[in-house]
Amino acid sequence: MTDPAATRHGPGRILILVYGVFALAATARAGVQIATQFSEAPIAYVLSAVAAVIYCAATFALARATKLSRRVAYAAIVVELVGVIGIGAFSYAVPEDFPDATVWSHFGQGYGFVPLVLPVLGLLWLRRTR
Repeated sequence: MTDPAATRHGPGRILILVYGVFALAATARAGVQIATQFSEAPIAYVLSAVAAVIYCAATFALARATKLSRRVAYAAIVVELVGVIGIGAFSYAVPEDFPDATVWSHFGQGYGFVPLVLPVLGLLWLRRTR
């Protein structure tokens, strides 16, 4: 039987912390980019904002640790993984749409590829605490 609270214990605390840092960083960066440079790369900046929302959802869902929040965390993390792979590939295919780095462009290269590894760790943790 699943203990929903297991996601916020042990290594889950570190995972929640990293998600929280990315939620804050992506939100701040997207906010500044949209407010000051939106016309330069609207696609990239909107995608940064979407990433920020997904990081926030994953952070709160992992920290909340209920049966419903586990489902939300799983959905958010799967969308995150698909997003980082899809946007990462798209940013190489159409580099002119990404004049500035975003969280997911180039598979998170500007963030040490943590955005590529984080959803894998998140899914493994959800599976481990199942």
